[in-house]
Amino acid sequence: MSAATAVRAAVAPARPRTPVQPVTFGRLVASEWIKLRSLRSTWWSLGIAELLLVAFGVLQTWGTATDPANFGSGVAQQGAAFVTGGWVLTQLVVCTLGVLAISGEYGTGQIRSTLTAEPRRVPVLLAKAVVLAGTVFAASLLAVAVAWAGSSVWFADLGVSIDLSDPSDLRVVLGTPLYLATVTLLGFAFGALLRSSAGGIATVLGLLLVLENAVLLIPGRLVQVIAPFLPSRAGSLVLQDDGSLDATEMWADIQGAHVPVLGPWEGYAVLVAWVVVLLGLAALLLRRRDA
Repeated sequence: MSAATAVRAAVAPARPRTPVQPVTFGRLVASEWIKLRSLRSTWWSLGIAELLLVAFGVLQTWGTATDPANFGSGVAQQGAAFVTGGWVLTQLVVCTLGVLAISGEYGTGQIRSTLTAEPRRVPVLLAKAVVLAGTVFAASLLAVAVAWAGSSVWFADLGVSIDLSDPSDLRVVLGTPLYLATVTLLGFAFGALLRSSAGGIATVLGLLLVLENAVLLIPGRLVQVIAPFLPSRAGSLVLQDDGSLDATEMWADIQGAHVPVLGPWEGYAVLVAWVVVLLGLAALLLRRRDA
């Protein structure tokens, strides 16, 4: 190197440094949104969930309208109940999405990079939960709107309608995406606790599909008292129209005064309590265990 070249190199201006932004909860939420929407599993899960909600809503309304004897069975007497009938299967899809949203990071090891950026850990868990619940709520609300539009063709034949000024209709229409977003967090909590996709999915689906149905088959006063407080059985009360709620109260009266009867929002509060407790345990273990 010549003397002139050495002088020019010595006096060359230093490159400006990229400013380092502090980690805030808002930036964590933005980061988690980028990660969630970058996964193909997210779009597949949301697509299947929306398809189930729309298809079941339209098919149930069409099927009942073409065979009026079905409507006489008293299973669904309000338009909102027809539109949202696909929630039973849709909850299984969004629970799976909730597990994968956290267990996938443990499987790939990406969680270590995330926790290096935010060593406090708990805000990471909360940011993931906020993004996941908001995404599922928005997608479910859109699906309910599409199902409503598609099903309204047969409302006149059935003599039903959806009136959002009616508290029951409003509760069912908005309660469906609210319930699905909350039950997604139930799967997310199990995924955070177990850190395994297979284990988390098996646990949450086993709880919703096997345990809750098995409990109903077991006689005994203790079981009958516990059953209404299981997560899906309690939380789904917010999705039921007034006719279904009245039928539930009649069944409880037949069983006796020892069977507790929850209102729709009381039942939803029970589901929220399940999620809060499980997420609290997940946050505690996240702080104590290595990633």
